Amino acid sequence: MRHLLKFPLLATVLKASAVVSLALAGSATLAQSDWPNKPIRIVVPYGAGSSPDVIARLMGDKLSAKLGQPVIVENRAGAGGNTGTGVVAKAAGDGYSYVISTNGPLVYNTVLYSNLSYDPFKELRPVILAGGQPNVCAVRADSGITSLKELVAAMKKDPGKFNFSSTGVGSLSQLGVELLKVKTDTFAVHIPYASSPLSVLAVLQGEVQFACVPGVAVMPHVKSGKLRALAVSTAKRSSMMPDIPTMKEAGLPEIENLAWMALMAPSSTPDAIVQRMNQEINTILAMPDVKEKLNSYYMEPIGGSTQDLANFMQTELRVMTPVIKRTGVKVD
Repeated sequence: MRHLLKFPLLATVLKASAVVSLALAGSATLAQSDWPNKPIRIVVPYGAGSSPDVIARLMGDKLSAKLGQPVIVENRAGAGGNTGTGVVAKAAGDGYSYVISTNGPLVYNTVLYSNLSYDPFKELRPVILAGGQPNVCAVRADSGITSLKELVAAMKKDPGKFNFSSTGVGSLSQLGVELLKVKTDTFAVHIPYASSPLSVLAVLQGEVQFACVPGVAVMPHVKSGKLRALAVSTAKRSSMMPDIPTMKEAGLPEIENLAWMALMAPSSTPDAIVQRMNQEINTILAMPDVKEKLNSYYMEPIGGSTQDLANFMQTELRVMTPVIKRTGVKVD
């Protein structure tokens, strides 16, 4: 999974963004249309305050100014992100409907679900890989657990005691822990929630004992002293959370992953419109104030071409399919 693990590696995707302008040269037909002439909708398949919601609203504000039309962010949470993602998969490809979705609904759920109501590889088309972030594994500060090794030891000692929360069935916040369980021969019950804030709230309220979810939901509570961060899920320490060790530093080198967010459109959306959106968002992601804002939420902008995202998703499918099957996780 090392293609996901380091932002320096993911940064190579940005090199391909230079070819976007060449692709746009063949998009002269766009200039002859009146797109956009009405509000654009970006569906977020998770709750308000989740990481995809944050990046969608940031991009939406900038896009609205650049395109001259309102960009409306619509939260459609449910079914591990499948509900909102499926809505856009079935929407008209007129250039006015998009979804900013994540690992699960765009890749993992094709393996996890026997009867997924949409096919992200056929009914959606890539627009741009917008951003990524490591998950942060955390416990309550008063739990008595001070390291990931101690958490693993506690789960081994009391295998029926531990529950963990996630952002939904099939999400990276679940599968990362499922992989941890496989690699450490431990047991914990999965309790899914609709968003990362709700997942963290479950830890704070003692409904579950730990969670490995995006830093945007975890770090405010770490800074307030209510939670203790045990590890980040990437191979290198995050520049935004430099004091938190990696799982590799905790002695678990094979447990490395990245939560990512991608903008997708219905498959029938015209090439010219998709390339225009890709160009505009690449420009937005390169803005210093956008990077600063994303960093404040423990996210990094990525960007790149539509083909970069298509290739990335195929690699994710190839790498994560055996991981999912090995954990034995199945939704239906």
